Amino acid sequence: MATLAHRLLSRSRQLYAGQAILQHGHALSVRSYAKDAAPSNLPPLKGDEMLKNIFFEVKKKYETALGILKKEKITIDPDDPAAVAQYANVMKTVREKADLYSDSQRIKYTIEQRTQGIPDARTYFLTLQEIRIKSGLTDDLGAEAMMMEALEKVEKEIKKPLLRSDKKNMSLLLAEFDKINKKLGIRKEDLPKYEEELELKVAKAELQELKKNAVEAMETQLKREEFKDEQMVDVRSLDIRNFI
Repeated sequence: MATLAHRLLSRSRQLYAGQAILQHGHALSVRSYAKDAAPSNLPPLKGDEMLKNIFFEVKKKYETALGILKKEKITIDPDDPAAVAQYANVMKTVREKADLYSDSQRIKYTIEQRTQGIPDARTYFLTLQEIRIKSGLTDDLGAEAMMMEALEKVEKEIKKPLLRSDKKNMSLLLAEFDKINKKLGIRKEDLPKYEEELELKVAKAELQELKKNAVEAMETQLKREEFKDEQMVDVRSLDIRNFI
């Protein structure tokens, strides 16, 4: 059961980057594909100083997350909307208090780092596609194909490759993206709702995984001679706080 608590601290899941990737049912604005990557504000560090800072930062985040999980009751019931919502809220609190990236933020950070210095729009989009594929994300709406068509239309019109620094012609591409958003029914004001719905879907998937692991752990234990007369308990009755 200790492994279940550990999973709460080191979750691995797949989310779309906020305002960067499209997924069926949770479409996010394609305009953000054209944004420049934000420069890092972190000062350069070297050698032991960097390792020391990383160690203490990770230790601090871990202890903060652990403290929250020791207080919050999590019910392992992926079929109960209330339990799913509670789990999602707990993990959101962990991220906020421990200053952790959500998975969408991590993917967004990867995009920013991988695309820094890319001068042309075409290479930029191809890099985004590579990141999406490596992250195991899907594009069920076919947004990438629409975006490439829009790029080809603009480049054909200006008769040269489109550079990201070319603000005048980038505005033409953004206008085409606005048309795509309208066609796909994507509205900027709906993005928070899409993100919340996606968080609940992810929370349910994680609770399903926790339930599966809990059942497997109990089945393994009941095979031992000293537990042969015991019965498996309902996973909903488990309190993970007792194993942290």
